[in-house]
Amino acid sequence: MISIKNRVLKMYREIGKKDRLIILHRTFIKFVRGIIKRPFLKEVHGLLLIGKNVQIYHGKKIRCGKNVKFEDYSEIQGLCSDGIKFGNYVTISRGVMIRPSSYYGGDYGVGLIIGDHSSIGPYGYIGCSGRIVIGQNVMFGPKCNLFAENHVFSDTESSIKSQGVCQKGIVVEDDCWIGSNVTILDGVTIGKGSVIGAGTVVTKDIPKGSIVVDKKEKYIRQRYS
Repeated sequence: MISIKNRVLKMYREIGKKDRLIILHRTFIKFVRGIIKRPFLKEVHGLLLIGKNVQIYHGKKIRCGKNVKFEDYSEIQGLCSDGIKFGNYVTISRGVMIRPSSYYGGDYGVGLIIGDHSSIGPYGYIGCSGRIVIGQNVMFGPKCNLFAENHVFSDTESSIKSQGVCQKGIVVEDDCWIGSNVTILDGVTIGKGSVIGAGTVVTKDIPKGSIVVDKKEKYIRQRYS
C-alpha cells in the first residue's frame, strides 16, 4: 500500500510547474497568517496554516500541535472549561464551526480534543458544549454534525428552554471514517476502526470495527472476523 507521504510526492511530481507555484503561493499566505495568529493562541507547536476569513475567538483556550491547518471561513471558538486541543497534522476544513459555548458565555461548555492526523470535512459543525474526544486518524466527510448536549423536556408544565440541558459527551475512537452528512448525538461512543455511511444519524454506541449504513433500514456488520 502506498503511504500518504508517497502519494503526496507522486501527485506533486505529476502536476505542472504553474500549479506548483499556485500551491506554494497559497501555502505561503496561510503560513504568514499563522505567524500573525500564533501569539493569540495558548500553545502552538510547529507549522500553523490559516486560510482567509478564519475566525478565532478566545484563543488563549486553544492549543495546536504540529502542522495544524484552519481552512478558509472556518470558525474556532475556545470559550470553554477544558479548552480546545488539536493534535499534530489536524485539518479543520473550509466553513467548519467549532462552538463549545454561546458567544456571550451564558452556556459555558466543556471543550474538544482532536487526535493526530484527523480531519473535519468542509462545513461541519462541532457543538462541544459537552466534552467531545476524537481519536487519531479519524476522517469526517463534508457537513457532519456533532451535538454533545440534549435539551431536558421531562417537565411538561415548564418550557423546554427553562429546563436546561444534559451533557454526556461524544467519543469517536481512532481510525474511523465518518461519511458526509452524518449526525452524531450526545452520549455516543463510536468504536475504533468503524465506518459510518453518509447520511446516518448515530443515536447509540457503535461497536469497534462496525460498518453502519442508515438507508431505509439500518444494518450493522463487522469489519473484523
